[in-house]
Amino acid sequence: MAHKGAVLALVTIGAIVQGYAMSVFLFPHFIPSGGAGGIAVLFNYWFEMPLSLALWIVNFSLLAAAIHWLGNASALGTMYAITITSLAVQFFDNPLFLHAGNTWLDLLLGSLILGFGIGILLKQGVSNGGMGVIALITAKYRNIPPGKPLLFLNGSVFLLTASIIDWRIVIQAIVCQWVSTKMVDLLFTTKLSFLPGLLSIRKKK
Repeated sequence: MAHKGAVLALVTIGAIVQGYAMSVFLFPHFIPSGGAGGIAVLFNYWFEMPLSLALWIVNFSLLAAAIHWLGNASALGTMYAITITSLAVQFFDNPLFLHAGNTWLDLLLGSLILGFGIGILLKQGVSNGGMGVIALITAKYRNIPPGKPLLFLNGSVFLLTASIIDWRIVIQAIVCQWVSTKMVDLLFTTKLSFLPGLLSIRKKK
């Protein structure tokens, strides 16, 4: 029971962290945080749909794959993570948190924070939604870290987003994915365990 509570806490933290990175650092500059984030940015650009709602809709479209390939537990965890992330995006989309920061500095900080959040989720066997579902399936069945397939899958969405909004987004999105997926792979190969009242991080030997 305690283990399930620890996993739930980590999933909640990971979802909030990635929502924070998206809303505060990446979305204000129209930088896609990933495949789902890129499509959400497009929906916002085309239809002025709230980013939180667009992100939720896009992410849930791939849940059928999560249910089939990863099982109900992972699918439920993904649904929970998606919902918490969307709520976090909505919560942090507030003048209290937003700022007129430098695009490239925000890109670097946002990518590091985003990768940290995604890495926590994937480590618990929970997808961050969108292309993360496919990346997690690939990692599970090929026994590899999910960072590389995540980078490859998101590339196609970046090209589409950039061709419609601004080609500079391709460079920014690639940098974002490179930095964030490096963080994902680092955390994915790191053992997370609960000690009494504390979360410790130990690198696998």
